[in-house]
Amino acid sequence: MPTTALACLLAAALATAAIAALLRYARHLPVALPNDRSLHAHPIPRVGGLALWAGFLPIALWLAPALPGGTVGWLPAWLALLVVSLVDDVRGAKVTLRLAVHVAAAVWAAAWILRMPGTIVPGVAPGTGYGVAVGLAALALVWASNLYNFMDGSDGLAGAMTVIGFGALGLAATDTALRAAALALAAACVPFLAVNRPPARIFLGDVGAVPAGFLAAAFGIGGIVQDAWPAWFPLLVFLPFAADATATLLRRLLRGERVWEAHRSHYYQRLHQLGAGHAGTFAVYAAAALACALTALACLAFAPSAGVPALVAWCVAFALLFAAIDYHWRRKPSATR
Repeated sequence: MPTTALACLLAAALATAAIAALLRYARHLPVALPNDRSLHAHPIPRVGGLALWAGFLPIALWLAPALPGGTVGWLPAWLALLVVSLVDDVRGAKVTLRLAVHVAAAVWAAAWILRMPGTIVPGVAPGTGYGVAVGLAALALVWASNLYNFMDGSDGLAGAMTVIGFGALGLAATDTALRAAALALAAACVPFLAVNRPPARIFLGDVGAVPAGFLAAAFGIGGIVQDAWPAWFPLLVFLPFAADATATLLRRLLRGERVWEAHRSHYYQRLHQLGAGHAGTFAVYAAAALACALTALACLAFAPSAGVPALVAWCVAFALLFAAIDYHWRRKPSATR
């Protein structure tokens, strides 16, 4: 098994080489075209996630048997998500196909993760309790995969969340393999963030965002199973993405909107349109991600009982931020929305 330092160095080096290759041949890559649902005025390559996986996958394969769910648990599910997401980036894939793959991958991974040796989650054993736990875990995996993709629409957001979020998981992990894998993924994302920050030259695309969201939930659940952290910890770490995507979905559901259709009403998108632009939106969400991660790490290390109150406090803070954005959005002339 590679040392954590070696894993991070190799991941960063491989991702740097892959990013350089992608940018060199950028004119041949699938692009996100400007439209009334996007925040960009020019086409931008959308498969930067390939560089992320070029850095992470060799390390993950090295560590695979010791990662949550073992090789059989996480790898087939992750690869299925990567393939269907790449197809969607290149030529488009039907919503029903993507959702079917997401659900199947999530159920498969959840079933294996929750059968890990040493599982201590109460009631997680073959039987009724096990089935309920698998269903809840699968739901978390599906939602995390999609919300990460929803948030990959403004310069630097997904890159910053990946570096900070997986960095926090790696620092908190008690299992050597999980620590090395999470920190290697964070390290692989550093060269990507260098070209994804404002002004972005490339985006993760579905091929990057969907598998990254899946791993955020898989590693988070794996850490819970291993007693590395309570359930509040990974949720607080990734709260900037979870709060925005979940609040937006609920608002659209309450309004009777077609939630499966592309839109430009996430709070980060509204903040951008209110004048923050890519740089301002990046600053707000990167600062929030860092603050949430540091809060989670501090609570875990010094006051685990404060974790839930801290999560609630941060939820209130995001609710106030979103309320402020909504207030200014309603005052914005309809012609410029």
